[in-house]
Amino acid sequence: MSVIETVANMSFREKSAWGMGLILSAGAVSYFGKVMSLSEALGRTAPPIIGFVIAYVVFIVIASVIVMSVLAGMAGKEADAPADEREKIIADKAGNWSGYVLAVPALGGLWHYSVNLDGNMLFHLVFLSLMLSQISEYAFQIFLYRRGG
Repeated sequence: MSVIETVANMSFREKSAWGMGLILSAGAVSYFGKVMSLSEALGRTAPPIIGFVIAYVVFIVIASVIVMSVLAGMAGKEADAPADEREKIIADKAGNWSGYVLAVPALGGLWHYSVNLDGNMLFHLVFLSLMLSQISEYAFQIFLYRRGG
């Protein structure tokens, strides 16, 4: 089966998960690329820079509006339909599993802070945990859609 056929056979919510997962991944890579290069230049963990956070949020919002508009335009009535029972179960499982992903870097950040007293790293690890949690929620949704629920 070709990629085009595979995408054509996906539900609107699965396509949405793919789109949002890719957008959030691109935003996270860009954000942490900037933080890492600034940290290397400073020779220590870069402090939180509100400009980086705002740029990340603006990118996510604009890209999400564009991608979701295109997907909704292609999906027609399916985009407005409420989630069916299978889709609700998939969303619940994915949300539950992503909570575990949220905990790991956040707890790692707290441990790192207790040992090194590096508040900048704590901020970045907690922000990373929020990003990874949302990205993983979409990845778990995709996995569950592909597996059949």
